[in-house]
Amino acid sequence: MSTVAAPPPKKKVNRIGLEVAPYKGLKTTLCAGCGHNVISERIIEAFYEMGVAPWRVIKLSGIGCSSKSPAYFLSMAHGFNAVHGRMPAVATGAMLANKNLLALGVSGDGDTASIGIGQFVHLLRRNLPIIYIIENNGCYGLTKGQFSATADLGSKLKTGVINDLPPIDTCMLGVQLGATFVARSFSGDKKQLSALLRAAIVHRGTVVLDVISPCVTFNDHEGSTKSYSYMKDHEEPLHEIDFVPSFQDIEVEIEPGTTREVILHDGSRLTLRKLAEDYDPTEKMAALRVLDESNHSGEVITGLLYVDTHRPDFLQQLHLHDQPLALLPESKTRPPESALLEIMEELR
Repeated sequence: MSTVAAPPPKKKVNRIGLEVAPYKGLKTTLCAGCGHNVISERIIEAFYEMGVAPWRVIKLSGIGCSSKSPAYFLSMAHGFNAVHGRMPAVATGAMLANKNLLALGVSGDGDTASIGIGQFVHLLRRNLPIIYIIENNGCYGLTKGQFSATADLGSKLKTGVINDLPPIDTCMLGVQLGATFVARSFSGDKKQLSALLRAAIVHRGTVVLDVISPCVTFNDHEGSTKSYSYMKDHEEPLHEIDFVPSFQDIEVEIEPGTTREVILHDGSRLTLRKLAEDYDPTEKMAALRVLDESNHSGEVITGLLYVDTHRPDFLQQLHLHDQPLALLPESKTRPPESALLEIMEELR
């Protein structure tokens, strides 16, 4: 009696027909337990679940532990390691050349708030369309754990040295200087970080996502304010976050009057379930106030702090050609000889 072999199980694919493999990257070389690795896992999940074609993503970074991370996700995307602190300039050039790209920048607290602070603030004021993730551990992991500019006043190194300088709050800078999506999360908060990343993917403008990511080698000890134990004791979520993509029909039971729904540029909805207060992420002054209060109280506020879906991004402000500049023929991008002669004549 012959038997018919059972058909092989169907492979799980996302809405554009891809398995999860193209969204993964190389094996990490970071320390075991590093929060950066967890962030990479959430990026893989978010881009896979949202059905983003990996080949239309450009991964950008500077120098540091965080800037190694793009090698560990989206292997089919193009990646570029810039000079320390200079990733925003490279990102700006890439997006000006091809506005059809989805820019994903991964930086660190040193790469952003120290050597790269000048470029970071101009990225914010331009509202360049980019997801800018700051893997924030408060120290320089590649050079033995010195304090970075985001280290909190009074925090302690493993050597016993106490930080006597106030920190730079990258989220406060983001709100003040023009970013249109500003959020803070914790690498250990899987649900919240995943929801914020999925919402960031469909936002058009500068996304600043500051993720507290403990350095298990140099900054996960007693006295550190960027350690796992400190975050577990001091994290204060503004609200419970869930993201509902426009292509996915999901029904949830929510008590009346407990949600704030933000409509993103592509029609997707970001649903915020309020826990302790009726927080409105569209109010700029409220965001600055809650950040200032948390800095004084020692609590780490996490969640979506500020969003503006109406301000045009940098590429819209420049009124660029409908076709990406990188794809235009030479006849459109190279001035004729007559134009050069005309300019030379004017300089005589």
